[in-house]
Amino acid sequence: MNRLRSAAIAGLFALSLGSIAQAADTGPARARLDAFAQGLHAISGNFNQTLTDPNGKVQTSSGTLVVEAPRQFRWDTLAPNKQTLVADGSRIWIYDPDLEQVTVRKQDAEEAHSPLTVLTDLKQLDKDFKVTEQGEREGLNWLRLTSNSPDSQFNYVDLGFDANGLARMQFKDQLGSLSDIRFSNWQRNPPIPPQDFNFTPPKGADVIGDLPELTTQPLKN
Repeated sequence: MNRLRSAAIAGLFALSLGSIAQAADTGPARARLDAFAQGLHAISGNFNQTLTDPNGKVQTSSGTLVVEAPRQFRWDTLAPNKQTLVADGSRIWIYDPDLEQVTVRKQDAEEAHSPLTVLTDLKQLDKDFKVTEQGEREGLNWLRLTSNSPDSQFNYVDLGFDANGLARMQFKDQLGSLSDIRFSNWQRNPPIPPQDFNFTPPKGADVIGDLPELTTQPLKN
C-alpha cells in the first residue's frame, strides 16, 4: 500500500455500525445494498487494491479486514508491504513496521462522512451522501456516493454489488488518485476476538499524533 493513502483508507473504514433503516427502493444496486446490510453487525473478508496516481503510476496491495459494531475495525495490508490500521472505538492507530512508526489520531475525526456507513446504517448514508444509481458494468450493479460535506476527502465513491453483496469499491480522492478495491471471502457476523481491536505500540516504535492521556512520550529503545 502507498503509505500516503493511509488516511484515505482510515476514513473509508472508520465505520459507525448501528441500526438498519429501510431505504426507498431506488434501483437494483440499492436493493442489493439493503439485502447485504440487513442484520449486519460484524464482517470480515479479504481485499485486493489497485491505486493509480494522477501520473498513471500503479501500485497494488492485498490483505484482510475486520469490522464490528459500534465503531471498531482492523485493516491489515499483508503485501507487498505490511501495514496495520486499527480503530478501537476511540482512536485510529496506523502502524508501519518498516518505519517502526505508529501514528494515532482520534477516531471521530476520521468517521465523518465515511462511505462504508452504507454497510450498516442506511439512514446515515442518505443524510451524508447524494446516492445515485450508476447502472450495470463489469457484471456488477453500481451506486455512486457523493458527500454532502465540502471537506470530503473524496470526489466520489462507487460501490459495486453482485448477488452476494458488496464486491468492489472505487473512489477518487481530491489529489486525483483512483483506488479500486475488490472484496472477497466475506464472513457475516463472525466471532471476533476482542484483542483484534486492542492495539499496543510495539516496543521501540515511535508513536506520534494524538496520544491517549496515559501516554506522554514516544516509545523508543
